[in-house]
Amino acid sequence: MHILVCVDDKGGMLFHGRRQSRDRAVCQDILDTAGDGRIWMTPYSQTLFQQMDTGAVILTDPAPQERAGTGEWCFLEEQCPDLQDECLESLTLYHWNRVYPSEVGLKFLPGESGWHLVQMSEFPGHSHEKITKEVYVR
Repeated sequence: MHILVCVDDKGGMLFHGRRQSRDRAVCQDILDTAGDGRIWMTPYSQTLFQQMDTGAVILTDPAPQERAGTGEWCFLEEQCPDLQDECLESLTLYHWNRVYPSEVGLKFLPGESGWHLVQMSEFPGHSHEKITKEVYVR
């Protein structure tokens, strides 16, 4: 499975049950990245994609990382990805290039845990001037 996560510069993801940002450009990039594949996410996350045209199949479950299979995508906002999961094929991080308060976040950053950066790009967001996308593999 391929994990997709939005983080601030310290790995933060969620604060008081609320996402740190909801950038339309990131959502569109997630859909473009998945193509016509399957994307697992929580019902909370699915609301971001309701008004968007997509070839991807969006599936919801309270524990999407447990449901996604080989070659499928998993967008996480409410829980930290298990980076030790043997089924992980890649990890994509979308950075806001800011630091926000957070209660939920990555326990460690990929560079510190055996993951290797294979792609990095930047694009303008709607809510942030610059979004940095990083793709990691083991």
